[in-house]
Amino acid sequence: MIQSPAGIMSETALVVIAAVLQLAGLVGCVLPAVAGPPLNFIGLIVLCLAKGWRTFSPVFLVVMGALTALTMVTDYYLPMAGSKRYGSTKRGFWGALIGMIVGAIALPPFGLVIGAFLGAVVGEVTAGKNGSEAMRAGWGAFLGVLGAMMLRLFVAGVMTVATIIKIL
Repeated sequence: MIQSPAGIMSETALVVIAAVLQLAGLVGCVLPAVAGPPLNFIGLIVLCLAKGWRTFSPVFLVVMGALTALTMVTDYYLPMAGSKRYGSTKRGFWGALIGMIVGAIALPPFGLVIGAFLGAVVGEVTAGKNGSEAMRAGWGAFLGVLGAMMLRLFVAGVMTVATIIKIL
């Protein structure tokens, strides 16, 4: 079937939008203000709209959707679990959360991880813990944030590579 020029242009526009969403998704894996893997997943759907629903298998789309949802859950769970695992109190957890936000604004993208660590340490010190206990809780928050970021980057990377393969 021959496509009209308007059809080719709209397909091209959708492919460009899908590519931009993939790039934004990767950036969003390290910047907290941007939802990384959800943007990547939307990019997959947009590419399917552009090139037909046979672009990706239904199984691939379901797995990527599930992994996207998992990354959203782990974004909240892993820093908390890391803090708890290393002896953090509620103040340490809230300090890590506030530190992530402040750090991400003040020093993107590394401020997210640094802020979580420093925030947890400050939270633990204000809770009355000594320096080594506070540092241990900060280390747990750091590992949790880093683990969540690595998971986001992996999932976003898989979707980005799949999109590039299908575009080319």
